[in-house]
Amino acid sequence: MKFTDEHHALYKTVKEFGENEIKPFSEEWEKAGIYPAHEIFKKMGDLDLLGITKDPKYGGTGLDYSFSVVFAEALGHACNASAIMSIGVQTDMATPALNKYGSDLIKKEFLAPSISGDYVAAIAVSEPNSGSDVASIKTSAKKDGDDYIINGQKMWITNATQADYFCVLVNTSNDSVHHNKSLIVVPSNTPGLSVGDKIDKIGMRASDTAPVYFDNVRVPQAYRIGEEGAGFTMQMEQFQEERLFLTASTLIAMENCIKDTIEYCTERKAFGKSILDNQVIHFRLAELQTELEALRALTYKACDRFVDGKDVTMLVSMAKLKSGRLIREVTDSCLQYWGGMGFTTENPVSQQYRDGRLQSIGGGTDELMLQIICKHMDTLPKK
Repeated sequence: MKFTDEHHALYKTVKEFGENEIKPFSEEWEKAGIYPAHEIFKKMGDLDLLGITKDPKYGGTGLDYSFSVVFAEALGHACNASAIMSIGVQTDMATPALNKYGSDLIKKEFLAPSISGDYVAAIAVSEPNSGSDVASIKTSAKKDGDDYIINGQKMWITNATQADYFCVLVNTSNDSVHHNKSLIVVPSNTPGLSVGDKIDKIGMRASDTAPVYFDNVRVPQAYRIGEEGAGFTMQMEQFQEERLFLTASTLIAMENCIKDTIEYCTERKAFGKSILDNQVIHFRLAELQTELEALRALTYKACDRFVDGKDVTMLVSMAKLKSGRLIREVTDSCLQYWGGMGFTTENPVSQQYRDGRLQSIGGGTDELMLQIICKHMDTLPKK
């Protein structure tokens, strides 16, 4: 990936925003179990940070996806994975299909205020019995005149309690599971839509994650994104941007974890020397830094091919898999070197340890990524 002056300028802007507007309040938001999404998004919208790849007609800047990867990586300086994930939902998970396939009507009504930061968006795909297996969702939308009537339940929805609208994947016909789904925009104030209690998670504490219920929710058919029955394909496309964002957004967190551990181990003394002087520690940190740079290279390679319009499903799946496993390795090893302090909540490594665990689950589990990679390698057992 070649960085231009524009890439560096964007990185600087996002880094400064994260350090000034998010990082200082991280501890407060973690304790509160939520962060002020509308406030943060409006500030980001004023800086033109929420529509980097989006259509300029609706307030976006129309740049290629390499700028989104720079954006995601720079967000790592905010040092709050909850807020970073929430921002990623807004920019790279709930809105790509809306930007690419949405009608002028729903782009004006939903995409434009998302780009300006006036609306908070959420993507509603997962269900209690359908996480990685997207094809098996049960939420349905039946036609009634010019409307759809939606019934069902969604689970693990980030931004749920603050969202102004949801991009909901539903079954709209009795066709095959890959051709019976549609993406529909549903405003959060629609009668029959309700949001459950926030889920009490071990990490990502400042992110409001909750179930969403649809009980005879009536929305216009005009709120459907693109063609009916094309929702599964659209969502698979959105997953590529989602997984690239999630991978890029972990790079600085891991880098900081290693740096913080080096600093702590330099200062901490045991048996007459610094902890860092133990070969097992400085060698291990060198290994982790090497793995991190390899992941960064893989992420950039996937980004380059994505910008060139090539199929990056395998590369993106590899990057997502590697990021989930590496952040667990980095945080687990580093936490160990902090000794007893590592087992407290009063250091950044323990929060990264808790927050980073989601990387192997959310946005596609490690096991699903392996399945996708095997499919592309033609090693997956035939049914």
